[in-house]
Amino acid sequence: MPHPPRSTTAFLFDLDGTLVDSVYQHVLAWKEALDAEGVELSVWRIHRKIGMSGGLFTNILLRETGLEITEERLARLRRRHADAYNRQAAQGAIRPLPGARALLDYLQDSGIAWAIATSGRMATAAANLDALGVDPAKVPVVTRDQVRHAKPDPDLFIAAAERLGVEIGHSLVIGDSVWDMLAAQRARALGVGLLSGGYGPEELERSGAFRVYEDPADLLRHVDEVAARG
Repeated sequence: MPHPPRSTTAFLFDLDGTLVDSVYQHVLAWKEALDAEGVELSVWRIHRKIGMSGGLFTNILLRETGLEITEERLARLRRRHADAYNRQAAQGAIRPLPGARALLDYLQDSGIAWAIATSGRMATAAANLDALGVDPAKVPVVTRDQVRHAKPDPDLFIAAAERLGVEIGHSLVIGDSVWDMLAAQRARALGVGLLSGGYGPEELERSGAFRVYEDPADLLRHVDEVAARG
């Protein structure tokens, strides 16, 4: 049986809120970590910064609250966030978004290259990958631990394209946040937005998304709109 023609487009996926329903779990984990550090911050303010680099995220939050930023404080926040998030994962709170597994299977079966690029460190990304059924030994996965700068810088997606051996300009960045779309623009890749992380369509479009879908299942239903065939 002949193989389907290989796509000329590679898919570079964000993870939280794009393939895994985990954005609000991260919000609550950061809230717990910040509370333990004596940092009072509303949940909605935390949500608006999910998706950017964890280090940039904590720096901005601490700057907004006027607290002193030290390496020790940042390290404690990261550790407390990871502990709180992984407790939720252990309780089964982290699950793939609708259609995520089917979308990845479709890409694999169709010969379309794909990789994952997440601003999360492996300390929390491992639980997401496990819930998704993705083995980082078999699939290119780039985490914050592996690049100099995370979103909204383009390093994660550029590294993911390099791992696949494809041109970043021939790639689609699939993400749920404005930080993903900004990183896609800076990488000179096309951005595709998903609403499954809590950002609105207008926000994603203003940040550079040329298409917006509800979730991975909706993207799969319309994949012919974005996947160029070779």
